[in-house]
Amino acid sequence: MPGPRPAEFRTYLFYVILLIMFAAGIWLILAKGSGLRAGQSPASVLSSAIAAPTPRTPDAPKGYVDRMQRHARSPLGILLLQIILIILAARLTAALFRKLGQPPVMGEMVAGIVLGPSVLGLLSPAAMLFLFPPASLVPLELLSQIGVVLFMFVVGMELDVQHLREKAGAVIMISHASIVVPFLLGTTLALVLYESLAPAGTSFIAFALFLGIAMSLTAFPVLARILEDRALTETNLGRTVIACAAIDDVTAWCLLAIVIAIVKASGLGGAVVTISVVLGFVVVMLVLVRPRIERLITRRLENQKQVKGLLAGILAFALACAWFTESLGMHALFGAFLAGVTMPATVGVRSFLRERLEPFSSAALLPLFFVFTGLRTEIRLLNDWTSWSVCGVIILVAVAGKLGGSMLMARWTRMSWHDSYAIGILMNTRGLIELVVLNIGYDLGILSARIFVMLVIMALVTTFMTAPLLSWSKFGR
Repeated sequence: MPGPRPAEFRTYLFYVILLIMFAAGIWLILAKGSGLRAGQSPASVLSSAIAAPTPRTPDAPKGYVDRMQRHARSPLGILLLQIILIILAARLTAALFRKLGQPPVMGEMVAGIVLGPSVLGLLSPAAMLFLFPPASLVPLELLSQIGVVLFMFVVGMELDVQHLREKAGAVIMISHASIVVPFLLGTTLALVLYESLAPAGTSFIAFALFLGIAMSLTAFPVLARILEDRALTETNLGRTVIACAAIDDVTAWCLLAIVIAIVKASGLGGAVVTISVVLGFVVVMLVLVRPRIERLITRRLENQKQVKGLLAGILAFALACAWFTESLGMHALFGAFLAGVTMPATVGVRSFLRERLEPFSSAALLPLFFVFTGLRTEIRLLNDWTSWSVCGVIILVAVAGKLGGSMLMARWTRMSWHDSYAIGILMNTRGLIELVVLNIGYDLGILSARIFVMLVIMALVTTFMTAPLLSWSKFGR
């Protein structure tokens, strides 16, 4: 290649000389001003310069290392380190569990337990204190809550209201049986557990109703992923169980809303007012907002220049709904879920939103929620055979109510035993939704630390069971 022409060379030379002159001028100014002291008169500056001894220069490398350590342990530095560690741990365990035939979300849930006091805190308390100092848990919790809000928005989008209208009869009977039976068993179990495991000041009604809800939940998103992995989504069984799980979750969330209103309200009258306002909000969203937002989003998606603004507007809408229900004394997750339900049912719109929201929330923010849950889960609290026996009874009651109730009702509606068994297994999946609800109960003071641990273990065990039990049926072959 030919070298630069003389004119270009002179231009580059002038540029280099100019930079050197500016650098030299700035260095001289800084060197001249380094001895000045703010707030002093010229005379005092002169006298102090004559009298004051030359300060001793600290060891530069040591001072730099100290500054670096101080900045690394700042609130932002700690949060960034936590996010890095959590994302890496979640990805590794998710890949491992996928190879084991389990949903990747199960690996992320286990990663949260491993990074908490049950494993890391047991092996190296100093390492856990270094990574998760108590002061750092507030920003970690807030970030994790944002992740769950976005997740519930995506879950709401996956709820096909039109599909639920088309499915009736057997689906409604199975879904409601999968709620009523475990709910009854859960509230009955509360009679035995209340005095020993409920926090002081918690009413029996709140404790019993919440335990019934915890037994009644189905992890709709995890169930959908399992069906997709096994190519069962488009089968008659897959469509039936998806509809059952959707109705189950909607009913369970409505019941949970009632329980939260009762707990947070000052009395029955306050609870009735809160529930009435929330019901009015639901009607407005589904009847008035949903048709208008569908036309607005569909029209703007046709113009590529408005896509970024559209995504920002939808995010603001979802967060505004979450803020509204949080302000009502419910929980932000209800508003986010309802905002997702109001999204247009067209495949293009939902794919557009899911592709942009789900990867970030699932990969970066939801693992923070798993770890925050793991930090609350101290398995060491179950330190005797009595505690483990109670935990085992809770798991048995959960499985008997959910799997048994769903299976028997499916059989009652003239389904085959194979299909009924598969529906019972899938409806018994609790997964992430269970952890979300359990954290709500813990934050409200309905659950003590010990019963919280037991219910977390129940959520893990019932979700672990799904893949192997389904593999033993004809649908896993």
